[in-house]
Amino acid sequence: MIEHIDIPTPAGTFDGLAAGPRGGRGVLLLHGFPQGAIEWERQLDALGAAGYRAVAPNQRGYTPGVRPADVAGYAMDELVADALRIADALGWVRFDVVGHDWGAAIAWVLADLHADRLRTLTAVSIPHPAPFAEALRHDEDQRRRSAYLEMFRQPGAAEQLMLADGGAGLRRMLAQAVPEASVDEYVARMSEPGAFTAALNWYRATRPDEVEAGPISVPTLYVWGDQDVGVGAAAALGTESWVTGPYRFEALTGISHWVPEQASERLAEELLSHLGQHAG
Repeated sequence: MIEHIDIPTPAGTFDGLAAGPRGGRGVLLLHGFPQGAIEWERQLDALGAAGYRAVAPNQRGYTPGVRPADVAGYAMDELVADALRIADALGWVRFDVVGHDWGAAIAWVLADLHADRLRTLTAVSIPHPAPFAEALRHDEDQRRRSAYLEMFRQPGAAEQLMLADGGAGLRRMLAQAVPEASVDEYVARMSEPGAFTAALNWYRATRPDEVEAGPISVPTLYVWGDQDVGVGAAAALGTESWVTGPYRFEALTGISHWVPEQASERLAEELLSHLGQHAG
């Protein structure tokens, strides 16, 4: 069964979801924009049933307990520190990290700077930051896919576009691949006072091409949908060159950016396989 939990940390209290025995091997699942912990429901079920202790927090800005007003409060170093604060609060000396979208960006940096804390890394949709930045500089296809980023960084522009008419813009973005009930919850959470601006402040504090990470030594699984409108093949295929540890790349045919929900069963299978292969 999935539990609703609160996680008190020095930065504030994060709400979230959890599954599995409290003494099980810890797996931290970090959601992306503009979603939340519920994007991991199927994976939480699968991990909990397999005996893992899986925890998916609503991250900084998405949770009412940690929602700073200033853009600087959403810098990458704070997002990475939150992951460690949550792991510490859960009593996890070492853990597995799984990230989608912005959650994957955090996971890549975490694996670079704090490899000693991680058993494994699973990145979903978003590639290693270095080949992504390279593609943004030199690949016309990736530049077209990332054109929306400048709009997200303009104060007030995305808020108006996405939240008008009851969140119609958000609904259109998610509707092709995300269950309607989940879309309703995302829109409701993002419609809380200050919540959507907080989520956009991740983009405003750090440009995606400014995220830095070196070679990754921990065992890594990267899952990418070949119909992802935001990430092209150049960056996805280039990720292999930035992982020095055991690496597996799974390209899902016909799947878009919203892998945890659109390909929920497949991702759960791949994740359990990856964790099972690297238990040390």
